Amino acid sequence: MTTDGTEQLFSHFHQAEWLRGAVSRRMGQGARRLLLAVSLLCAGLAGGQPAISQPSVSQPKPQLELPVATDVRLESQGETVRLAMTLSAVVPLKAWVQAAPDRLIIELPSTNFQLQPGARKSAGFVSGYRYGLFTADKARIIVDLAQPAILASAEVKPVRGGFGELSIELKKVGRAEFLAEVAKAPRAEPATLPPAVAEKRVGETRRTVVIDPGHGGIDPGTVVASTAEKSVVLGFGTALRDQLESTGRYRVVMTRDDDRFVSLSDRVRIGQNEKADLFISIHADSLTQAQDVRGATVYTRSERATDAEAAKLAAKENEADSAAGLESGEEVQDVAGILMDLARRETRTFSGVFARNLVDKLGASVKMHRIPLRSARFWVLSAPDVPSVLIELGYMSSPKDAALLSSAEWRGKAVAAVSAAIEDYFARERAPVGKAAEARQ
Repeated sequence: MTTDGTEQLFSHFHQAEWLRGAVSRRMGQGARRLLLAVSLLCAGLAGGQPAISQPSVSQPKPQLELPVATDVRLESQGETVRLAMTLSAVVPLKAWVQAAPDRLIIELPSTNFQLQPGARKSAGFVSGYRYGLFTADKARIIVDLAQPAILASAEVKPVRGGFGELSIELKKVGRAEFLAEVAKAPRAEPATLPPAVAEKRVGETRRTVVIDPGHGGIDPGTVVASTAEKSVVLGFGTALRDQLESTGRYRVVMTRDDDRFVSLSDRVRIGQNEKADLFISIHADSLTQAQDVRGATVYTRSERATDAEAAKLAAKENEADSAAGLESGEEVQDVAGILMDLARRETRTFSGVFARNLVDKLGASVKMHRIPLRSARFWVLSAPDVPSVLIELGYMSSPKDAALLSSAEWRGKAVAAVSAAIEDYFARERAPVGKAAEARQ
């Protein structure tokens, strides 16, 4: 077999293994190379190449056909830190630094991250990193900086067999030099496009409920013992959707129904665009220094927080966009008009009615926080014309709550309680008709 033929076979076989995925994700780099070498030898003896069906360029790629990232390495030496990552293909790369908070943003095409769970997450002036989908066709790696640093080099270089190697080198600098580099960075991305939802049919008579599983994609939310908040709340949100849809009385819209990033402004916009009768945002809290604190909490929007813990939680949740590399900052709603001000007050009244009913229903089924009903300035609850609440299902930092959050039995009880609260809310004579119902009258 010629050298070119061997290289081509090596590349084809490697691509096939990436598509299969299961074996390579469970092996170290050395074991994968050994398996690859043995398989190449067998293929050579057989005198043929494995048949690989190439996807049509006009079709969207399934997850396993995305570039795959593995074998991440983070090393510190003197004034530099190097981040390296093995890729299944050579892909284009963009990288820049941002301030407030200080971080490096690495942007790649959509990527299937299969990084080893025990990989080193901090070194030198790098305090941590996270990764995930940012939009439908882009992935991001966000590297948090404990001290100012700039890019010394950034590339994806080809290596033997069709692999690519992401190589990032950061150099520690003074604040002035860092800010000068920040000024050269690309302008902030516009708000991400919300996921498509089914159009409301003419003559629709059902109430519209928007379910908002927090975080997603590049933003994992709280992570405790390798369990990410984004996964916990998505599981709860989809279970609640299925429960509501099974009654036939509700049109349910999800702000996300998979592991994607949705900006805070888009979440609010979905509720308004869908003329929602109710907006429910779902989260799971964490207090690492108080593992005995536990229980579910229901929040409404207010300009002044009920207590310091509520204010701290709202501030953390309002930074969700920042976690994905977007500029943070709440949109200012136009509340100059008297009608808008009245609408906001009425909406908050209805939010409070639902929140109190929700606390009652949840409290009869699951453990609640000692202060179960609270309020703070949550951006995601800011729509002036949509009654909105935020549910913190429990504290992932509490071993007892963490066990419940992963329990199908607990989730079933909590979903049933939330569903019952929704039923009771809309059954009340003074329940808001919302724009969707107004259009029917």
